[in-house]
Amino acid sequence: MRNNQGILQRIDWFLVLLYFALVLLGWANIYAAVYNEEFTSMFDVSQEYGRQMLWILTSVALILLIMILDSSLFQTLAYPIYIISILSLIGVLIFGKEVAGARSWYAIGSFSLQPSEFAKFATALAVAKFLGSKDTTLANWKDRLMVMLIIIVPALIIIPQPDPGSALVYSSFLLVFYREGLSGNYLSLGFTLVLLFILSLLIDKLYLIGILVGIGAITLWFVRHSRLSMVKVVGIVLLCVGFIQSVDYAFNTLLEDRHRNRINILLGKAHDPKGIGYNTNQSMIAIGSGGVSGKGYLQGTQTKFNFVPEQSTDFIFCTVGEEWGFIGSSGVIILFVILFFRIIVVAERQKSNFSRIYGYAVASILFFHFAINIAMTIGLAPVVGIPLPFFSYGGSSLWGFTVLLFIFIKLDSARMDQL
Repeated sequence: MRNNQGILQRIDWFLVLLYFALVLLGWANIYAAVYNEEFTSMFDVSQEYGRQMLWILTSVALILLIMILDSSLFQTLAYPIYIISILSLIGVLIFGKEVAGARSWYAIGSFSLQPSEFAKFATALAVAKFLGSKDTTLANWKDRLMVMLIIIVPALIIIPQPDPGSALVYSSFLLVFYREGLSGNYLSLGFTLVLLFILSLLIDKLYLIGILVGIGAITLWFVRHSRLSMVKVVGIVLLCVGFIQSVDYAFNTLLEDRHRNRINILLGKAHDPKGIGYNTNQSMIAIGSGGVSGKGYLQGTQTKFNFVPEQSTDFIFCTVGEEWGFIGSSGVIILFVILFFRIIVVAERQKSNFSRIYGYAVASILFFHFAINIAMTIGLAPVVGIPLPFFSYGGSSLWGFTVLLFIFIKLDSARMDQL
């Protein structure tokens, strides 16, 4: 295949190096998070770190498979892969295994697979396929509606599992749409709705609506000579008022008690350090106890004595903070930031719209996971069960992130063949 000629010379080895650096650092921290003096071998498959090494090795096999495939297959099969992922998400609601109150897994013997982790790269491929076509433009409202549906459908199927964290990831595609020409007004509207959601939980709704109407009235005074602008202002005010009125229903119906409690604790409306807020509280204690340089590898007391639940998965970053301190935590964050910037740089050099758009989707998804996960561990975001890419324990998440990134690396290696 012509795309495989000189493949070693055309791979972006810097991205590959960043990937393996993060994966191996994650593995070392998983070992530290569940370290037990009775099981000292890092390759003991009865322990999480041993199983994670198996996931890493199988990820390498996935990488090799992706790199030997013709890059054009990913664009050709984008829609079929997306449809299969949607069917797998529907199927897990019927045939899935319930874990920690969520029906998000397929159980195959002792092995479990989470389809929502693979739906992310499938959706990224579908978005890139749709937006990358010559006749598609976000200036057309029909195209905007269609691409929004592509990301909304998997999110709506994931919510009932319930897995609001994975569903929220699909909002990261708005950054991709912005790069492809979507008006910044949509992003502004999104941030406004998030702000209104928070304010609706903190302030009496009548006061909030009164403030909103007052702002709208002042704005109407300044745009009174433009009928179109007046219609837009009234429309936005009505939309926001309707959204405020729906917050109670969404908060009390769509979210489970544990999610509502976590949001209330984050907003300061509740205080439960020994209950629902225990994980975050212990995580912040662990990170804070690491100081500047940390307690040393395998010396974390919060980690060693299992004070932090889920410390090898959602709260893996607290192990970094406790044992490596501010210096080590900053180093990990810098590695991630370099990864994001590199992906964007590589995306911008693509010759095809499909590859560029997919690259931005990769950067957006990884950044969203990174930002929310770390914000969770330091108490700046509610706990929504989002893993830290390449770091957190789990085969499904590691495979999903690996496929997501290396499809892009493969597309980049074939960029000279792109039209």
